[in-house]
Amino acid sequence: MVTAGSLAVTMALTACTDGDGKTGPDGGGAAITDAMMQAGVLQPADVGPLWKRSETSAAPVELMALCGGSASRPPVPGTPSAVASSIVDEGPKGAQAFDQIGLVYPDAHAAEAALAALRTAAAGCPPTASRSAGPRGESVEAAYTETSIVNPLNSGEWSGFVVLRHKVYEPTNPGSADTAVAVLAQRNALVVASYAVYWVGAHSTGPEFTTDWRRMVGTVLSRVDAKRTG
Repeated sequence: MVTAGSLAVTMALTACTDGDGKTGPDGGGAAITDAMMQAGVLQPADVGPLWKRSETSAAPVELMALCGGSASRPPVPGTPSAVASSIVDEGPKGAQAFDQIGLVYPDAHAAEAALAALRTAAAGCPPTASRSAGPRGESVEAAYTETSIVNPLNSGEWSGFVVLRHKVYEPTNPGSADTAVAVLAQRNALVVASYAVYWVGAHSTGPEFTTDWRRMVGTVLSRVDAKRTG
């Protein structure tokens, strides 16, 4: 039986740590290429036996929503090339999803500008947002209230931020969801990755959510770095 909680990434990991690190995209060293980004993308087999490719994924012209509630997805800043992939693990008690978009810019200055634009957008997110259930046939999601915070995020030479969102559904449709949207830049590239877990029924957020999103995002970054330095 497939249930949420079957995360099992097994390759070498790079831990992400919150903080005010001074590393960031710069003009030194080898530029990151589309091939390097493609090598960083996690496939279902990389994560666990219950994961599969998502039937739908974010269009390359837009990113994952940074803000909660009914916020729209932000457009991709600038004109980078993009590598996108989505994988899911769904079951009767919940689901997990991991969306990955790698953006490769012409130079570090363009990547810095893109990171700044997305950071500004995230800073403008309201701390609390609510959404009513849509009409039947338009939305299968129940009404909910969602809170969000933005934290700095650094991993090796990658630097950026993460938006952490927690969603609680109306009592008549009990459930909750946690989402981490990480945006990190290095040299001429950005990685935007979203890990979300949905629980049916009563469930409180545990430390496994933090461990899992850090592991997933960190693995993508370490795979890109391995190609860049290999």
